[in-house]
Amino acid sequence: MNGCDEEILHKARIKAALESMPTDDGIEEMCARFKAISEPSRLKILLALEGGELCVDHIVEAVGGNQSAVSHQLKTLKDNKIVKCRRAGKKILYSVSDGHVMAMIELSKEHLNCNE
Repeated sequence: MNGCDEEILHKARIKAALESMPTDDGIEEMCARFKAISEPSRLKILLALEGGELCVDHIVEAVGGNQSAVSHQLKTLKDNKIVKCRRAGKKILYSVSDGHVMAMIELSKEHLNCNE
């Protein structure tokens, strides 16, 4: 491939990148979600919720820590639209609201065993 062909190819790649690039607001939202799931205790909570909804007491049991800390982390996940909650009698049950986030986490878990 000569220099002219490479220039044309690179211009096409730049155009494709620009066309598929989210807005600045979209980028900010993506970064906020990555930041939310990158904290270890929040990631543990999401892994605990992978099997289905749980109340705070059961999340605490699954991930360790204390109720106050888990509640604080759940609020962060809820604020970032990663988890949702519903009332069932006196209990509030939490579940994953964004399956795409769980797909990323699953892919990351698979990568733990990758020897590349």
